[in-house]
Amino acid sequence: MNRFIQIHLLTSYPPANLNRDDQGRPKTAKMGGVDRLRVSSQSLKRHWRTSELFQHALAGHLGVRTKMLGTEAYNQLLAGGIKEKDALEWAKSIAGVFGKNKKADKKEPLNELEIEQLVHVSPQEQALIDQLVQTLIEQKRAPEEGELNLLRETNAAVDIALFGRMLASKPAFNVEAACQVAHALSVHPVVIEDDYFTAVDDLNDGREDAGSSHIGETGFAAGLFYSYLCINREQLIDNLAGDAALADTAIAALIEAAVKVPPSGKQNSFAHQGYASYVLAEVGNQQPRSLSVAYLKPIEVWGKVDADYLTQAVAAIRRQYQGFDQAYGQCAEHRYELVVGDEKSSFAELLAFVADASH
Repeated sequence: MNRFIQIHLLTSYPPANLNRDDQGRPKTAKMGGVDRLRVSSQSLKRHWRTSELFQHALAGHLGVRTKMLGTEAYNQLLAGGIKEKDALEWAKSIAGVFGKNKKADKKEPLNELEIEQLVHVSPQEQALIDQLVQTLIEQKRAPEEGELNLLRETNAAVDIALFGRMLASKPAFNVEAACQVAHALSVHPVVIEDDYFTAVDDLNDGREDAGSSHIGETGFAAGLFYSYLCINREQLIDNLAGDAALADTAIAALIEAAVKVPPSGKQNSFAHQGYASYVLAEVGNQQPRSLSVAYLKPIEVWGKVDADYLTQAVAAIRRQYQGFDQAYGQCAEHRYELVVGDEKSSFAELLAFVADASH
């Protein structure tokens, strides 16, 4: 079995604000001495795992990331006829299994139901919570200590298996992520521009006030992004309690999401829907390495005939993996390139390649 699956993507987006910073402007990073557009790995992973195609492909095998476990249990207990005081205490004890409860607040007593940090809960663990709540309703009693053993070390939650879980108070139930995702960076320099916009009141006929009803501005930029993710298939199978078939389904769904699902920031304003124009899949047992260094010198096209960012970016990534091979020996046993516009490659063949080469 080949252990590592590395996916390198080049995806172009038109003017957009894909992933905002604390000022509402597109995130950036300096690389090679110039400013690049950036999309955080946290943003990418959330959009992939919550996408319709990922949810559909892995229905029944996805967890929930939340602070609201106690609130959900409390509402169920109340709906089942449990007194408010008892429901509050019982729900707090259930939530406390997954993390430290927030401190009591006289003005907001239900704050205690929330967990201080987000926790990723598997379908199996959620089923145990629901079963316990139903038992408490039927028997009208508080949960016993043994009944609060709700955490599970192994489960079939694909998103937890891929992206990991950290429980500071219960480290025995932590899950090592089987997938690493890099921040996406533009392969060229960028300058953030500002879009000045107005909104007009449809019922204002302009006779008394010809001005707009709202004025605002938002930052934007266009970019061709290099993205990289690495999947440890061996770790993924182990996280899924040995279910290799489910692991392969998860890998295919993740790759499809990475290729097709864009960040959703300001999507309605910019409609930046886009698929990857180039995908390089590498499968092998060698130590993984990103190819981002191919763009340490930013791609530029000024003064060049019949050249564009994508053409040069593809050429650069090929030079880089060939250079690594020459310096260190073959860095992957198997490779497949999907190039949009090349009739010799297709997304279906790429998925089939990954499935075959990783076994």
